[in-house]
Amino acid sequence: MTPNPTLLKSVEQLDYRVTAGDVAAQAGLEVNFAQSGLLALAADAGGHLQVADSGDVVYLFPKNFRTILRNKSWRMQLQEGWQKVWRVLFYLIRISFGTILILSILLMLAAIAAIFIYINSTQDDRDDNRSGGGGGFVFLPRLWGPNVFWWFDPGYGYSTRPRRQRQPSGDNSQPQMSFLEAVFSFLFGDGNPNADLEERRWQTIGTAIRNNGGAVAAEQVAPYLDEVDIRDNEDYMLPVLVRFNGYLHVSDEGQIVYTFPELQVTARDVNPQPISPYLEEQRWRFSAASTGQILLAIGLGSLNIILALVLYALLNDPANAPQIAQLGGVVGLASSMYGLLLGYGIAFLTIPLVRHFWIQWRNSIIEGRNQQRLARAQMLRNADASLQRKIAYAHQFASQNQIGEGDLAYTTQTDLLEQNLQNSDRIDQEWQQRLESGSPPLE
Repeated sequence: MTPNPTLLKSVEQLDYRVTAGDVAAQAGLEVNFAQSGLLALAADAGGHLQVADSGDVVYLFPKNFRTILRNKSWRMQLQEGWQKVWRVLFYLIRISFGTILILSILLMLAAIAAIFIYINSTQDDRDDNRSGGGGGFVFLPRLWGPNVFWWFDPGYGYSTRPRRQRQPSGDNSQPQMSFLEAVFSFLFGDGNPNADLEERRWQTIGTAIRNNGGAVAAEQVAPYLDEVDIRDNEDYMLPVLVRFNGYLHVSDEGQIVYTFPELQVTARDVNPQPISPYLEEQRWRFSAASTGQILLAIGLGSLNIILALVLYALLNDPANAPQIAQLGGVVGLASSMYGLLLGYGIAFLTIPLVRHFWIQWRNSIIEGRNQQRLARAQMLRNADASLQRKIAYAHQFASQNQIGEGDLAYTTQTDLLEQNLQNSDRIDQEWQQRLESGSPPLE
């Protein structure tokens, strides 16, 4: 069985000596899942079990357990190898869209230039008296309005006012993606910013429960959940109880609080960890590319459409279409791919436009959920007398049981006979200390 990556990461973050409650609180995993995963990991990676006098179990792992697992599991080797290959493939996919756009533009430019050269040479043969007059006038087909190629003429709308250098935008300390990567970001964005939302949610809830000594009121968890109506009932706590093996207690006033014994047992000294007062979803971002890269991408996409329209006009010019149709090379290739070239240019600008409006709609929903969770956090911060009594009642069940080396009754690190001798010596020492201090003997 392939170990859960989140479990492996949690063991490393907790310094390789953990309880099931430690891992569940750190990673937001279900306690039963964390316990079974730790057992399997200990068996596969040469870990050790340490059992306290209370019966609680601590799992101790060697710091090179990943290497041990990798050497034992060909599946992990294959998975790690595929991840390296996928990183390269995904990079090639990212830059392919910008590469196709540039190749499309170059292909159409080459085809249009070849057609112009052919038309110009044909006209020179037909009308020799123009060869010395206009200085090499190039025939341009008449589209709607003014000639499109005037837009690329240096004299079209020319101004003698010097242009200012564009200042680089953004934080220069952040690495900037290449233009080909920026094209992919412009088209499809940069992924879901909340892809790890559920992982963050359960990690934060586990930490919040651990910070409160393993006993909480439902209102202390509500700011991290969705679709919660705290005025109706506390059914939203059921998934939390299932995940972390929780129990409920009812006060004399009929108020319900929840305890999580597994999260009250730890293999290390646990200090309260800072967490956000509520779970905040990240807003979707249109693109991580710079403003200059986005404007350049829009310009090239527009240029692709303009060149496609010019190419269409040349290929369908009544005076020269029969002769142009006989041309091969880049002209024939561009003619055969014309539908794809035009369609790519249109899709290149349409996809980001549609995505822009979709992001606006998506962010409005996210903002609504954030405001709801923020309102619950504010209600908790400004708790009324009833809620304060409820939280105080939960604090009565709060505790932390840290299992140290001196609390162990059994460990798989050493031989059982040796442990029995050590325990016997320890008991004799405790007897001797009690007799010397006048304390009653141990039962």
